Amino acid sequence: MVNKKKSVNEKLSEALEVEYEEEEKASSIVKREDNLPISQDRLDGDLQKDYGQVRNNLKDLISTGRDAIDGILNVAIESDAPRAYEVASQMIKTVSEMNKDLIDLHQRMNSIRKEDIEVTNTTNNSIYVGSTSDLQDLINQSRSAKKALQNYDDILEVDAEIIDDQ
Repeated sequence: MVNKKKSVNEKLSEALEVEYEEEEKASSIVKREDNLPISQDRLDGDLQKDYGQVRNNLKDLISTGRDAIDGILNVAIESDAPRAYEVASQMIKTVSEMNKDLIDLHQRMNSIRKEDIEVTNTTNNSIYVGSTSDLQDLINQSRSAKKALQNYDDILEVDAEIIDDQ
């Protein structure tokens, strides 16, 4: 007696007395035959095309919503039914949200364009003219401070010797 676990689909088909046929899952990965990367120009073109399509769809929905609001308000006025007014207010809210979605779409496109522009790199080359000792003094301030103290002490010793000789 083998105790095999049945899948949910097998249990359902047994309970409903129907034959379960397992379908092959379609691959969600889209492979290009030439395995070449998609160009930036093509992506920009697709982005513009999708933007235009979404923008047109939103404008059509807003226009249809306005027409529906006019019809619903006429029904509400003629029937004086509270439910008709409720439906009209919901429709007005939906149309106003679609208007906000249209503005958000513009803002998203502007941010995508700004990201594309900000990708440019700037390289600034600086040239230092001087000795390596001076450069190390600039980089390592503690070294230059010790060196300055040492020079000061040397000057004091020379001045003390001059005074002693006189």
